Amino acid sequence: MAGPQRHNHAAVPAAAASSQTSAGRPETARHRQKLAPGASSALIVVDVQNSFLPGGSLAVKDGDEVVPVINRMAAHFENVVLTQDWHPAGHISFASSHPGKKPFDVVQLDYGMQVLWPDHCVQGTSGAALAEGLDVPHAQLVIRKGFHARIDSYSAFREADKKTRTGLASYFKERGIDTVFIAGLATDFCVAWTAIDACEAGFTAYVVEDACRGIDVDGSLGKAWTEMIGVGVRRIQTDDLAP
Repeated sequence: MAGPQRHNHAAVPAAAASSQTSAGRPETARHRQKLAPGASSALIVVDVQNSFLPGGSLAVKDGDEVVPVINRMAAHFENVVLTQDWHPAGHISFASSHPGKKPFDVVQLDYGMQVLWPDHCVQGTSGAALAEGLDVPHAQLVIRKGFHARIDSYSAFREADKKTRTGLASYFKERGIDTVFIAGLATDFCVAWTAIDACEAGFTAYVVEDACRGIDVDGSLGKAWTEMIGVGVRRIQTDDLAP
């Protein structure tokens, strides 16, 4: 259920916002006001873990490139939340748990269609650890997801059954946070599901595109952006944030 809408959004233009220039022309990138995240906004850093980096069991192409971008961006946020995939061995989303299936096959499970993955982010392994170069010491919360053996979990807000909640929405609302910026891995899965659920929970949601990387399985990246934009997710770049 969406929470009450607030009008004192944390992410405000660094100067007075306007959709037109003084000459009456639509704003260009040069004139666009930058977003200045404040006390009622949060950065969600999604699954920047070793399994998803080069050399990992489910490596996202160029996934390591998001680390320095996120480090720079996070320094300007008062509130930061990290997420970790945290699967038990034999998780239902692993292709190895389905005899005769291979990674990236799709199967029907009790809660819907499930892409099958290589074993990844197994609890307590190096693959599940956050990237060594990730430097966000002021992060206040780590949300671990996907720890239920029979349900996958992409979103930071709820699991793939669309019923089991992580408690993140309540945490944000209790703290007066109404705007979220989302970065990490992978754009077309955990980032997209997090952003869509953020909008559905009543938050203003921005995905920082150059601080993410996608997998793009059978056109999943384009489809994810279409779905995100369709529910009101805002697509931005780090250059859109005030320094």
